[in-house]
Amino acid sequence: MRRWIRAIALCVLPMAAMAQDTGLQSLETSESGRDWMAVGRLDIDGTGFCTGALISPTLVLTAAHCLFDKATRQRIDPSRIEFLAGWRRGRASAYRAARQAVIHPDYDYDGRATVTRVRHDIALIELWQPIRNTAVIPFETGYRPSRGEDVGVVSYAHDRAEAPSLQEVCSVMARQSGVLVMSCDVDFGASGAPIFSFSGDHPRIVSVVSAKAELQGQRVALGTALEESLEVLQAELSAGRGFGLSGSASGAGKNLGARFVRP
Repeated sequence: MRRWIRAIALCVLPMAAMAQDTGLQSLETSESGRDWMAVGRLDIDGTGFCTGALISPTLVLTAAHCLFDKATRQRIDPSRIEFLAGWRRGRASAYRAARQAVIHPDYDYDGRATVTRVRHDIALIELWQPIRNTAVIPFETGYRPSRGEDVGVVSYAHDRAEAPSLQEVCSVMARQSGVLVMSCDVDFGASGAPIFSFSGDHPRIVSVVSAKAELQGQRVALGTALEESLEVLQAELSAGRGFGLSGSASGAGKNLGARFVRP
């Protein structure tokens, strides 16, 4: 990955110099976070977390590597995963256990950090029960942005685990082989965070954070281009190729239903 990043450095740097990125804005209050309640924290047995975003009442979009155990390098049983929609300071707007998950069939967790790995680092988690809370509205998805286009990201991270932050303006610095290089500010825990385009009348998810990297001293985010990969994931789910369905609803986790908390 590092060699590939260096290879595109010359074409990226002029664009980076022009970018007028905004800083991180905390969304810890209900007022500031009202439009972003469908972004939530994915908790894994209380030992780790990623960021995910609701794209339908039952589907959460995230990064594929979030569904692998770092120690064993095996897939994580979805029964260990809980989606905390709109998580703020110890409370969520809705809590849901994962029913099953699908990862991109070409994703290789054990592989080297290559363009191919980042391009396929995307997954869908299906929830046991839909989230039908009027405060948690699933996001639409859109086409990948062009180079130089402004995007934004909403993410949790290791130093802001109790409330997400919004970077409303960062930019697409380069696109190559289905991978986006963006000037967005991300850190550990932001894996799977939605990248938004604001070009329409409302935000649309156009990418998912796969990794952070450094480019000539500047921190950048790497993400997959969404549209083709999302179609593949939805086809995998429709074909019954998800994993985690061996359990029953009664044994799928401690929070099968809603625990609604007003924002």
